[in-house]
Amino acid sequence: MAEQPRGRRPKPKGKPSGGSNRGYEPPRPQRARHQERAAEPAASAAPRTPGDAPAGSIDPELLVYGRHPVREAVRGRRKVLRLHATPAALADIGPEVLDALRADGGTVTEVAESRALDALAGTYDHQGAVAETNPFAYLNLEQLLTRARKTGTEPLIFCLDQVTDPHNLGAIARVADASGATGILVPEHRSARVTGAAVKASAGALEHVLVARCTNLADAIKETKGNTIWAYAATEHGTRDYSEVDLAGGTLLILGAEGPGIRPRVLSMCDEQVRIPMAGQVASLNVATVAAILGFEAVRQRRAAASS
Repeated sequence: MAEQPRGRRPKPKGKPSGGSNRGYEPPRPQRARHQERAAEPAASAAPRTPGDAPAGSIDPELLVYGRHPVREAVRGRRKVLRLHATPAALADIGPEVLDALRADGGTVTEVAESRALDALAGTYDHQGAVAETNPFAYLNLEQLLTRARKTGTEPLIFCLDQVTDPHNLGAIARVADASGATGILVPEHRSARVTGAAVKASAGALEHVLVARCTNLADAIKETKGNTIWAYAATEHGTRDYSEVDLAGGTLLILGAEGPGIRPRVLSMCDEQVRIPMAGQVASLNVATVAAILGFEAVRQRRAAASS
């Protein structure tokens, strides 16, 4: 075979005629490039969803998460034992709150990344702040009534029947706090409890609202109502509109979950069923929305009575 001249390359096949072939390399097939890219792993992780949340390592009833709920927990009645938070969350919570937490014997642990708190809280909705607390202090119904007597106000108590969703409990607690209600009464069984999810849904209001538990809701209503306290159940079959009944005096507002509603025996213990007029195609409202409508109607009537 004849020796090629030194420093020269053979002309590659497929090279267009004309011009220099110095440094020329055939292009890689486009299809091959696409195939190589498809084989590479994704650079970023798949988006997290609530359904993918890990199981929490803290009892949900000893947990508060979210920046505002943690702030309210420090200001509230129960003790915050430990706070785990990112630098951004600590800055948002504020030095005054952190100083108050430490002064009460709590500890603060800075966590570099928010993802490190996912397993601790059992949710991605913690906003970089997770607190461990003492158990929530439930009261009984008599203690709620005593509180109303001490403050010189007529009782206004939300009585929840078969409300098992902690988000609904939290939303109702937010209404109770805003409307100045005496508190909330729930059965010991088949009812949502004060958990981290409930406190988060309440924006921290559950750290200030009184919650009482009873063994039997129907019996509790029967024993409480009388000449000065009336029990009204909110149902779609109410005999009168909610604005037509007297909510200025002592009031028990009985509310049920959207699906199950209020149980028959609980209904039988109420003085009256009231309805909210509905003009649309959907025949029901969320229980927290019902609580807001009735609760602030009570506020309106009481202010009117006080100014007359």
